[in-house]
Amino acid sequence: MHRRVSTLAGVVILLALGLAPAPTAQSAPPGAIPRDAWGRPNLHGVWQASNEADVGLEDHMARAGMPAGRTVVEGGTIPYQPWARKKQQENFAARATADPLNKCYMPGVPRIMYMDFPFQIFQSRNQVAMTFEWSQIFRLIYTNGSKHADGIEFWMGDSRGRWDGDTLVVDVANHNDKTWFDQSGNFHSSELKLVERFTMLDADTMQYDVTVEDPKVFTAPWRMRMPLHRRKDVPRLLEYQCQAEVEEANGAFPRDPLTWFPGLQK
Repeated sequence: MHRRVSTLAGVVILLALGLAPAPTAQSAPPGAIPRDAWGRPNLHGVWQASNEADVGLEDHMARAGMPAGRTVVEGGTIPYQPWARKKQQENFAARATADPLNKCYMPGVPRIMYMDFPFQIFQSRNQVAMTFEWSQIFRLIYTNGSKHADGIEFWMGDSRGRWDGDTLVVDVANHNDKTWFDQSGNFHSSELKLVERFTMLDADTMQYDVTVEDPKVFTAPWRMRMPLHRRKDVPRLLEYQCQAEVEEANGAFPRDPLTWFPGLQK
């Protein structure tokens, strides 16, 4: 069920949040890293990962509905504590019903960043906003020096960013323990802390690095990394509403034959 996301509604939301697009960005030669009005790399645009990390962060063979993929984890293997590796294996065995995403729960961070759905970045002086095609989830990354909220857990964590030269560094805290890293049952506790680094390599490629720390589950911090690619073939995000698609597939309601595609009639 893909429908157009209202551009006007999006602009209204951004204005209300103080996240209206930045003033005219500085022009850049073809291939050069674009920059915003304040001289920082301009992350505006639609982006998407191109890997199988959402299937499994580590090397994994193909299975029904799960294409094979290579690890995105530095060193190849996640450093689980023994009990936690056993728990991950139990999660994997029960993934058809145990994966929170199969219940249309929010994917959490970092999983939302490498799911097989595009997302769009909006950037202003003191905030970076990300909106995702998957169920219109969004992230607000405050770069104004504000601190994490105290005593509140979030499905998508609480993101606070800063610029380190040309790299956007984001500390993500206050996670709940309900989300997985991927379909393979890799998991964390509510003690999870992330440090994300977004670095533009060229005008259409952004390096995404994530350092993961959770002393309750892992023996040491570990890191994953992958490129994100600019989507030039889509002028805007479409819409994938997970719960609506599941209910329709289960026969809860019929699809409305009216769509926004030109030329299609009832």
